[in-house]
Amino acid sequence: MPSPLTGKRILMFVGDVYEDLELWYPKLRMIEAGAQVVVAGPEARVTYMGKNGYPCQSDTSLSDVDPEAFDGLIVPGGFMPDKLRRDPRVLKLVRDFDASGKLIAAICHGGWIPISAGVYHGVRVTGSPGIKDDLINAGALWEDAPVVVDRHFVSSRKPDDLPDFCRGILRVLQGET
Repeated sequence: MPSPLTGKRILMFVGDVYEDLELWYPKLRMIEAGAQVVVAGPEARVTYMGKNGYPCQSDTSLSDVDPEAFDGLIVPGGFMPDKLRRDPRVLKLVRDFDASGKLIAAICHGGWIPISAGVYHGVRVTGSPGIKDDLINAGALWEDAPVVVDRHFVSSRKPDDLPDFCRGILRVLQGET
């Protein structure tokens, strides 16, 4: 019996001081569901350290990512998003995913990246309470919930929300929204 995401390709961002659980839990859950997950960082094949010391090696560099080759994007939180959102390559990738109506999933502080890409205006979202004002000021419609799914956008607040976050991602990737 085929897995629900067989044939799907998911891009994830990584950089130093990412939130360990917010990268690894969705990565492993998507692989378990049959997706191919590609992790992109500022440089290819570099090991980045999580906030809690867990390493993640990038599969490719941000410069080498073709958004057309992917079905969705997952943005973990931690301190990583604050640095990555300053990279024009990251912002262009997010805008390309949005323009194509492909999954953009962000958890906790990961919402900073779609904010900086300018894609959250009028979108229902949640995120870390620490970026609530940033989300509202970007024109997003804030909700305090474990997961918010609005069209191709999925967002969650914190690591405790990861089961709901991944269920929301699966719903979008399976066309159930």
